[in-house]
Formats: sequence, structure tokens, C-alpha cells
Amino acid sequence: MSNQPAIRRRTLLGIGGAAGLGYSLSGVALAQTSGASGIKVEKNVAVGKGGDSELRCDIYRPPAGTEKRMALVHFHGGGFARGSKDTMGDRVTPITARGYVSIAAQYRLSGVAKWPSQIDDARTHIRWVRANASSLGIDPAHIVIAGYSAGGHIALFTAAQPDMALAACVAFYPATDVKNVAQALMPPGSNEAAIRDASPLAHIREGYPPTVIFHGLSDVTIPPENSEHLLQALRALKVPSELHTFTGVPHAFDSHPEFAESCAALTDFFLERQVLHPRTYPPFAPGPGRGAA
Repeated sequence: MSNQPAIRRRTLLGIGGAAGLGYSLSGVALAQTSGASGIKVEKNVAVGKGGDSELRCDIYRPPAGTEKRMALVHFHGGGFARGSKDTMGDRVTPITARGYVSIAAQYRLSGVAKWPSQIDDARTHIRWVRANASSLGIDPAHIVIAGYSAGGHIALFTAAQPDMALAACVAFYPATDVKNVAQALMPPGSNEAAIRDASPLAHIREGYPPTVIFHGLSDVTIPPENSEHLLQALRALKVPSELHTFTGVPHAFDSHPEFAESCAALTDFFLERQVLHPRTYPPFAPGPGRGAA
């Protein structure tokens, strides 16, 4: 793990109409087949039990010859109360096409099980991936957790658990404060201390996995300041971290394929530098024509 300082980047993409992304792309409806990109998808694979519920995942395998032997375990959004792994196809396909094995994970929603059942389910998925590393074709030391909105909260919280030994965390517009959903998510009688403890910000620690964050600056569902505070917490403990923000786009902006591709490229670059081929860089000197007059 490098000691590269945290980086905050504001990414500007000139895509017309980006602020009006009010639609959702349909999920990949394949089972043990290959898509046009050569990605193979295996649906509804049983990974274990979550209470009385069967936990399942969808496995997306990269095209032949591109394997990086790294797994990304993805957790969907939906405010903890809704959502499904079945909606994840278009989000996980771009990073899978770059050589990663993607696992879209299902977890119990708040109407079925209260906090921290969602973390218990995430841990079950991670353990299953590690136990099946050989058949998945991945290195058990190179498991990354990724999440979107409420799933970003699950990813960040799970990454803080030392026994999970995760290689990195990828958080898209993550929910870092559960006060607004506490009544539905938390067990009855939960006090303010319990609600604060349910925030991943309370569990950032030294040795936390390298983390890359994505957020739209026009997000009114989860304001981008949440990710700014997350970056500050990571930076304070010298966790290798980056925040990529996108102007003029709302919550779940990566449902647009161009943004999904851009985020996949940035994620790939981050994981290459921080996990697959860790490296540090000397201080960057001003180039010709810049610096002192």
C-alpha cells in the first residue's frame, strides 16, 4: 500500500443534457451466456444464508485474455429499502470489460431485516468470493468492495472490518449518514449514539483500504459534501484516496453509459496504481513554461 496523498479531482465532461439524466438503463438479462462485449454472466448463484433468506449473486466474467485476477463485489443502491442486484448489469459491465471479475450481490432490505443485517450479508458475500477464488479465477488477496448510494454505505462500512482484508473500496455517491433513513433501517429503540455508530465515518481507521469516490455535484439525494467529508476523514489517516466529482449531474449519474465508462476507466487506473502494481511518484516539478517567472 502506498502513502500517496489523497487527491481530489473535479472532472468536467462536456456531455449535452447530462443534468437531465432521469432514466435508468435496463439490467443485463443473461444467464450463463456471453454478451456482445464477450462478458459471460452467471445469474442467481447461491452464496449462503442471510437469516431465513437465501443470498444470491450474479457473476460477470471478463472477456478471454483480459483477466486481472481481481474481483469487485458490487452492492446496489435504493435507500436500503429497495433495489436489486438485477439492476446492476449496465453499471458493472464497463469495469468487467477491463479484465475484472464482477459480482453483483444481493442483501436483505430494511423491510426484511434491520441494521446491521446488511453488513452481515456483505460479509457473507466477501467470504464466499474468497472461498471460491480458484473457480472465479481471482486472487483472494485482491478482492475489492464497491457500492452505490446505500450500497456505498455498505461498502465503506464493510471495508472498515479488519477481518475482511479488502484490497480497496469504490464508493459511488455513498450514503455516509443514516439519520434520514434511521426509522426504517435501524432496530426499534436505537438511540443517537447507535445511529452515529452506523455511519462508516465512525469507523475509518489507519490501514483502511485505498478508496476512490465518485459524486455528482448536482446530487440533491445525497449532497456531494458527504463525500467531501469522507475524503477529509480518509486524508486525516493518510489512507490513499481520491474523490472524482462531475459537474451538472445528479444522483446515480453513472446510469448514463458515458459516465459509467468514465468511472470505470478512473477506477481501473486507481486499482492499477494502488493494488495491482502499487507505486509512488516523486514530487511533480513544474513543466516547461510553468512555475517561477
